[in-house]
Amino acid sequence: MDSGDEQDVPDSQGRKKRYHRHTPRQIQELESYALLSSISFALALFVWCGRRGYGAVLLCALELFGGGSLMGFSELVGRMFKVCPHPDEKQRAQLSRDLGLEPRQIKFWFQNRRTQMKAQHERADNCLLRAENDKIRCENIAMREAMKNVICPSCGAPPASDDSYFDEQKLRMENARLKEELDRVSSLASKYLGRPISQLPPVQPLSVSSLDLSVGGYSNPGISPSLDLDLLCRNSSSAFPYTFPAAVSELEKPLMMEMATGAMEEVIRLVQADEPLWVKSGSDGRDILQLENYDRMFQRSNRQLRFPDTQTEASRDSALVIMNAMTLIDIFMDAIKWAELFPTIVSKARTIEVLAAGMAGSRSGSLILMYEELQVLSPVVPTREFCFLRYCQQIEPHVWAVADVSVDYPRDNQLAPSRSRKLPSGCLIEEMSNGYSKITWVEHMEIEEKNPIHILFRDLINSGMAFGAQRWLTTLQRMCERFACLTITGLPARDLGVTPTPDGKKSMMKLAQRMVNNFCANVGAANGHKWTTLSGLNDVGVRVTLHKSTDAGQPNGVVLSAATSIWLPISAERVFSFFKDERTRTQWDVLANGNTVQEVAHITNGSHPGNCISLLRGLNSGQNTMLILQECCTDASGSVVVYSPIDLPAINIVMSGEDPSYIPILPSGFTILPDGRSAGGQGASSSSNPLGGSSGSLVTVAFQILMSSLPSAKLNLESVTTVNNLIGTTVQQIKAALNCPDV
Repeated sequence: MDSGDEQDVPDSQGRKKRYHRHTPRQIQELESYALLSSISFALALFVWCGRRGYGAVLLCALELFGGGSLMGFSELVGRMFKVCPHPDEKQRAQLSRDLGLEPRQIKFWFQNRRTQMKAQHERADNCLLRAENDKIRCENIAMREAMKNVICPSCGAPPASDDSYFDEQKLRMENARLKEELDRVSSLASKYLGRPISQLPPVQPLSVSSLDLSVGGYSNPGISPSLDLDLLCRNSSSAFPYTFPAAVSELEKPLMMEMATGAMEEVIRLVQADEPLWVKSGSDGRDILQLENYDRMFQRSNRQLRFPDTQTEASRDSALVIMNAMTLIDIFMDAIKWAELFPTIVSKARTIEVLAAGMAGSRSGSLILMYEELQVLSPVVPTREFCFLRYCQQIEPHVWAVADVSVDYPRDNQLAPSRSRKLPSGCLIEEMSNGYSKITWVEHMEIEEKNPIHILFRDLINSGMAFGAQRWLTTLQRMCERFACLTITGLPARDLGVTPTPDGKKSMMKLAQRMVNNFCANVGAANGHKWTTLSGLNDVGVRVTLHKSTDAGQPNGVVLSAATSIWLPISAERVFSFFKDERTRTQWDVLANGNTVQEVAHITNGSHPGNCISLLRGLNSGQNTMLILQECCTDASGSVVVYSPIDLPAINIVMSGEDPSYIPILPSGFTILPDGRSAGGQGASSSSNPLGGSSGSLVTVAFQILMSSLPSAKLNLESVTTVNNLIGTTVQQIKAALNCPDV
C-alpha cells in the first residue's frame, strides 16, 4: 500500500525537516470517508425525522443531500463538513489502516481541511460585507448630493432656514426699503407728471407688533435698511461652538505624550537660553528670537514647513507675581479657571480630555488636551483659536514648567481651519520664599491671517504685542494683585467708603469681576459673535449684534450690543485717566444728562492707583434709587473701564455680604490699547496713525442695551437708530473733551 512521498525540506534554522505529501488515492479515500460519514448521518436524520413527524427538517435534509448525484464531489465534501467535521478516534484508526497512514496524520488532515473551510467562509463573508459597505457608502454620497439640491416642491426655491424669526425680520426690512423706494419714485413721477400715480397698486403692509419695524421711525441716513439680521443672531447660553470626539484613542495618547515631552524640553531651553538665540531690542529692551539660530538649534524630522503667508511671533518676558506656585499651577491646568484669570485675553477655554492626571499635590506629569480662543477687545480684530496639549512638570524642588504645543485634533480640523499653530510655548514658575512666584513666559506661534488686519490695529498686531508674553504677564500681575486684595481683611474704613463689612467688600469685588468678565465676553470678535456693520461714523463703523439673554446674573430678554473702535492721538494712559475720573464723566456720558456724579464707595484692588472699584451716585438726577458700579483696570498692555447701572436694593444686598451671583447687570464701557507704533516690532508701520505724528491709543466704545424683556421680541429699527446715535454722540464728545481733531 502506497504510503506517500517523503521529502527533506530545510527549516528556518537550517535543519532538515521531514515533509510528507499524501498521494491522490489517499486524499480521495479521506474525502470519500468524510462524504460517507456525512451521508450516513443524513440517512439517520431522515429516519429520525420521519418517525417524529418533523417534515420541515426532513425536507431540508432531502434538499441538502437529494441532489448528490448532480453535485460535484468537492461541493458534497463542503456540505459534509458542516455536519461531521470531527471523526472520532475509532474512525481515525479505521482510516489509518485502510490508507496506510498514522492516526495523527489522519487527524492533521482533517484539521487542515477544517482550517481551509474556515478560511473560505471568512473570505466569503468579507466579500459580502465589503460589498454591503460599498453599497451603503454610495447611498450616503448620493443622499448628501441630493440634500445639496433640495428645493421647495411648491415654489422651486431653496428651503427656508430653521430660524424663521430672523427670516421674517429680513422680509420686513426689505419691505421697508421697497416702500421707501416706491415713495421716492412716486414723488418724482408726480413732480414731472403733475399728478400722483394712482395706477400703481398699493403696497399692503404686514401686520406688525409694537416691536416691529416702523418705516416712519427710520430717519437716520447712516443706517443701512438692508441690515442682515441673520448676522445678528447669537445665544448667550451657547458659550462653546464646537463638539469633540468622545475620547482620544489609545493609539494617539503615546504620540501626544511624546509630543508634549519634546515641547517641554524646548520650552525649558527657550526660557534659559540667551544669545545667540535671544537678543535684546535696542529700542525697548524686549527679547527678540533669532529664527535662523532657532531653526538650527531645534531641528526636527517631522517639522512642518513655514508657509509664505504665515507670520511668526515670538516673545519672552519675566516678572514677579503675588501668588504661590501651586495655586498658579492649579489655575493653569484648569481651563475654566484659566479663562477667568485672563478675561481680557481668553474669550473661551475648555478642557477636552485629561490624558494624564499627574502626581497628587504637585501636578507633575499632568497632561491635558485643551481648546482656547484668544481675543483683542475690539469687534474688528479676529480671534485666534488653538487646540493644544498642556503639559506640567516639576523639574526641580519649587520649580515647575508648563508647556503648550498645538496638536491636530480632531483630525477633521474643525477647530482651526487656518494654518495657525502654537509652537512650543509656556512658562517657568519658580516659587519664592515670601509667597511670590517668579515667572518667565515664552510665546511662540505661527499665524495665518485669513483676512487683512484692519488698518487701526495693524501696527499693534504686527508688533507682536497684542498676543505676546508681556501682555500675558502684565495681566497676570494685575489679576494676582486683585485676588490678593480680595483676601486681605481689615482695610482702613476710608478705603472701603460706605461698605460696612469685609464680607460686603468681597461681595462687591465678585460682582465687579462678573461685570468685567461679561463685558469682555461681549465686546470682542469671539466665535458666535456675528457683528453687522452700520454705515457712518468712521471707516470702522458702528457694529451691532443681538442675542437672547437667559443666563443668571443678566436681565432676561433680548440684548442689543453695539461697539466701535477709534484712534486718538493721545497716549493710552491719558485716555484712561480721563474715563476713570468721575469729575470728567459729564463730558462723555450722554446718559448722565449733564449731571455730575459722586463716588460714594471705593475699593482698591491693585498696586496701581487706577485699579479700583467705585460706586457712583448721580447728583441732581432725580433717580436717587439708581447707582453706577464701575471697575477700572490698567496695566502696561492696556486698560478697561467697565460700568453698569445697579439699583439701591441690589447694592444693599451686595454690601451686606450676600451672594451677588443673581443680581442682574448689563455692562458697558471702554477698552484703551496702545496703537503699537512705539512697540517698534517687526512689520510695524505708521499706518494706524492717520496724522503721521506721535503714537496714540486705540479706544473701543461698547454699549449693551436691553431692547425688550420679552425673549420673543423682534429687532426694531428704532433701537438700532438709538444705539447708533448713542455711540456717535459719545465718540464726538470724547474727541471734543480731549481736544482731538475729527479724524
